[in-house]
Amino acid sequence: MSIYDDTLIENIEVLLRRVCFIIKKEGRRILDDYNITPAQFDALQYLICNGELTISELSSKLYQVPSTTTDLIDRMEKNLLVERIKDPRDRRIVRIKVLDKGHKVLENVLIERCKFLDNSLKGVCDEDKLEFTKYLKVLFDANNSQE
Repeated sequence: MSIYDDTLIENIEVLLRRVCFIIKKEGRRILDDYNITPAQFDALQYLICNGELTISELSSKLYQVPSTTTDLIDRMEKNLLVERIKDPRDRRIVRIKVLDKGHKVLENVLIERCKFLDNSLKGVCDEDKLEFTKYLKVLFDANNSQE
């Protein structure tokens, strides 16, 4: 029984949902190995990609209220992943800085995730991987304005 009037699109949706579930499950297993939560992983990514952010700026990126982000940063600071630093231009502003351990954890997690994908695509030739990448980029680009 089809729930959408385009069976091909419906099949793509089902496969994407299933693949996302598998990748999310493996991703969480990897995060458990490094003793960080998905929210901490997301925060590390944003901080490393965007530089030092305030709690308010990070909250906006994570779609969280500032109090939730404050609790998240408290736990990350306790685990020596980040530290709070005063902005040199305005001492009233506190920014979040990723420490060496935070950089290493993120790097190691990303390496493990790549290994998982590499293993999952072992039987796929490089030409097909390039084609697959092209179509993933099409999907990403079509939705990138929503970020």
